[in-house]
Amino acid sequence: MAYGMGNSMGNQPVIVLKEGTERTKDKEAQYNNISAARAVADAVRSTLGPKGMDKMLVDSMGDVIITNDGVTILKEIDVQHPAAKMVVEVAKTQDTECGDGTTTAVVLAGELLKRSEELIEQNIHPTVITNGFKLAAAKAIEILNEISIDVSDDDEMLKRVSNTAMTGKSVGGQKERLSDIAVKAVRAVADEQGVDVDNIKVEKKVGGTIAETEMVSGIVVDKQRVHPRMPKKVSDAKIALISSGMEIKKTEVDAQINISDPSAMGAFLQEEENTLREMADKVKASGANVVFCQKGVDDLVQHYMAKQDVFCIRRMKQSDMEKLARATGAKIVGNIDEITSDDLGEAELVEERTVGDEEMTFVTGCKNPKSVSIIIRGGTEHVLDEVERSLHDAVRVIGISIEDGKVVAGGGAPETELNLRLSDYASSVGGREQLAIEAFADAMESVPWTLGQNAGLDGIDVIISLKHAHEQNGGTVYGIDLNTGKAADMVKLNVLEPLRVKTQAINSAAEVANMILRIDDVIASKRAPPTDPMNDPSMGGMNMGMPGGMM
Repeated sequence: MAYGMGNSMGNQPVIVLKEGTERTKDKEAQYNNISAARAVADAVRSTLGPKGMDKMLVDSMGDVIITNDGVTILKEIDVQHPAAKMVVEVAKTQDTECGDGTTTAVVLAGELLKRSEELIEQNIHPTVITNGFKLAAAKAIEILNEISIDVSDDDEMLKRVSNTAMTGKSVGGQKERLSDIAVKAVRAVADEQGVDVDNIKVEKKVGGTIAETEMVSGIVVDKQRVHPRMPKKVSDAKIALISSGMEIKKTEVDAQINISDPSAMGAFLQEEENTLREMADKVKASGANVVFCQKGVDDLVQHYMAKQDVFCIRRMKQSDMEKLARATGAKIVGNIDEITSDDLGEAELVEERTVGDEEMTFVTGCKNPKSVSIIIRGGTEHVLDEVERSLHDAVRVIGISIEDGKVVAGGGAPETELNLRLSDYASSVGGREQLAIEAFADAMESVPWTLGQNAGLDGIDVIISLKHAHEQNGGTVYGIDLNTGKAADMVKLNVLEPLRVKTQAINSAAEVANMILRIDDVIASKRAPPTDPMNDPSMGGMNMGMPGGMM
């Protein structure tokens, strides 16, 4: 890009763009960006709420995903427009921070941009709009904290939060059972620092029904013992975790061993065998009767361990080794020569069981395990994947509810309260920002409107019913009951969401809307067409054509 200087009469500098570069500016650029971002919001709008529809996504390889999880849909869609990509990032951030509310965040961002477009048409400057949105977002967070409900240590309340997150997901009517599992799993791994859901290991096995999904108070490893003569079941297990290989190490440099005497060859092989036998003996001497090895285990070592009734699994994942360490209290040992009884973990039972048509190893009966497992069962891979996504959402919302200790009513109740209170707040602010705050308040209506619309209700009737309930009863818990189409007390209906889901959605939506609104100039280079290597001299190709297309 080159700048041509204007003359001394004070003309503006002229920007001379390279050929093939496109430029849009001012209102055209803003409208283009807003319409691209709104297109992303419209793509997932129909999935919001318990009556939301699913999307089927088919990639270039023919793999199919069926889901109504907003972030999963947006991750799979190939979005090209840079403003639209920013809205996709909102969904990813919401998923990282909260695990739920991704569709809500995107719908709010789209609605804020739609309302701001109307303000731009009235010649209100984008800077005024963004200032109003900042004030409105800060006030909204304040109001949400005010109307939140304390969870304390109530497991029943946490189950309600989990049920709300899973409502509308494809879990085959098993949300109560899955919520019980999710609450137990989160309670097991929670500590003073919070809840790290990475300590909940999820294994999926096709077969059975969703009702057969279970939590294991320990670790499930999708592997079987390395030698058929090893015991299938070990009670009162003493577990060794070894990160190095139990085999003869190859030299780091190229080396040759020249043997001229047959007896020397025998001695060499005998020494190799002794080294491998010592490995098995050292494990046994430490008191271990179960070994999980991160790398390979030599066939001879397997043989000696089988003779000593030691259960062994090889080629473990690093993440599984760390989970086993947290569950059993074992220390991961890098050098087998240094293993001692102090490094061993404990479990009541290590057992190989058949799940579906494959063998899996269960490490159960751990004392105070800080890592647990959930085995998901279901009829097809697509069902398993959707149940896993639902459980992930449930576990995350339970985790943040425990961390924050605050929840709010669902069903569009907080958005309706924000709409009413922000409208009052706008008049106290005054100035042109007042119009932006009113637009922000109106954008809040999009959530209950969409919830009702996806359930086959009239959006206007839903909004009128909710506003009437909030103004007449002075309550902040009235949301839309999608079964009756009327406003109802969401706390009594057990529809609860973590406070952080709402605050994060509003903050993220406001931030991305402000960022898109502040763009008044888009300069984009066109992508170069793919090069044909046969006609590109730099690629070593040769142009075989004659001028005019003649050969």
